[in-house]
Amino acid sequence: MLHPLSDNSAVIIEAVRTPIGKRNGGLSGIHPADLAAPVLQAVLDRPGLDSSLVGDVILGCVLQVGEQALNIARSALLGAGWSQDVPGVTVDRQCGSGQQAVSFAAQGVMSGVHDVVVAGGTESMSRVPMFSNVSPGPGLPYGERFRQRYQVTSDFVHQGNSAEMVARKWGLSRAQLDEFSLESHLRAASAQEEERFNREIVPVVAEGEYGNRTIDRDEGVRPDTSLAALSRLKPAFEADGVITAGNSSQIADGAAALLITSYRAAKRLGRTPRARIVAMAVAATDPVLMLTGPIPATAKALARTGLTIDDIGVFEVNEAFAPVVEAWIAETGASRERVNPNGGAIALGHPLGASGARLMVTMLHEMERSGSRFGLQTMCEGGGTSSATVLELLS
Repeated sequence: MLHPLSDNSAVIIEAVRTPIGKRNGGLSGIHPADLAAPVLQAVLDRPGLDSSLVGDVILGCVLQVGEQALNIARSALLGAGWSQDVPGVTVDRQCGSGQQAVSFAAQGVMSGVHDVVVAGGTESMSRVPMFSNVSPGPGLPYGERFRQRYQVTSDFVHQGNSAEMVARKWGLSRAQLDEFSLESHLRAASAQEEERFNREIVPVVAEGEYGNRTIDRDEGVRPDTSLAALSRLKPAFEADGVITAGNSSQIADGAAALLITSYRAAKRLGRTPRARIVAMAVAATDPVLMLTGPIPATAKALARTGLTIDDIGVFEVNEAFAPVVEAWIAETGASRERVNPNGGAIALGHPLGASGARLMVTMLHEMERSGSRFGLQTMCEGGGTSSATVLELLS
């Protein structure tokens, strides 16, 4: 049930993100630790708090290899100029890593282990490409027992093939998926035109051969795309399939961070909470179909609050692939107008480990803009897991 606000409630004081850069775009020249540094600076500078107050920094990052290895949370906070006494830890729940970081932070303050925690995520998919953490040959990511149980004969289960399975199971046509994708771009373009993202975005300075350039807008939005253009794209995973580059999330670079405290600590520090984290849930489904986890995760999160789907004013459902969101809408009955009102990863991009935090940042700001009391975020994750979080607006 929905419990009243208490001293141990986990509340959000600040929430910021970088713009999302296209693959090999404006942010690609920035080390992923340095990409996180501006949001770590801003999440404390905006409310005017010192880093020595932070009990831990928890960042999501999926491809923890190369430049993203060796606990990037710690190197990012030190690069941000924080006190070297602040610890950091990096977590991987696949695409939900940034959201899981927020959940761990909330659990830390609700339990009394910490008063102040910063959570978020960072990922540079330009610099650390997809699957760079999967070694070819005998070092495959599944054990033989898993492979036998699920009859996996390929090197790994690709989410693109899973998206095709979801589309078939829910009877989703190529035209429906392309229409969804067009709407994502149109909503994101409207949000940019109306400057809805301005408050949540921390501009990033990228050094270049011809001088420094300030990146302050998401780079993947295509306001001039059309159904005709989307329909010309070839299937990406199956010869006669419906999943294309146009109805899939964009490979991207980005970072996000949220300042989370107990309600008691917020009062002591004289800072006004903007929202509280009401409920958190994780769920798991078939690891081959994989992308349907948001459906049971949503049900779990709502059950813990006593809320219904109609009580939620804003939904953020990660657009890993268009059929993920379409299947979720079909099963939950959520109002389509309330789902990803400012577009999603198809238009904005999906910087893996950062996306869970990015969605929450965007959802909080949209809740404030629209005056929605409750928001719900959910994401599909590799291996069939999923996360869901319910926020309540306080400010």
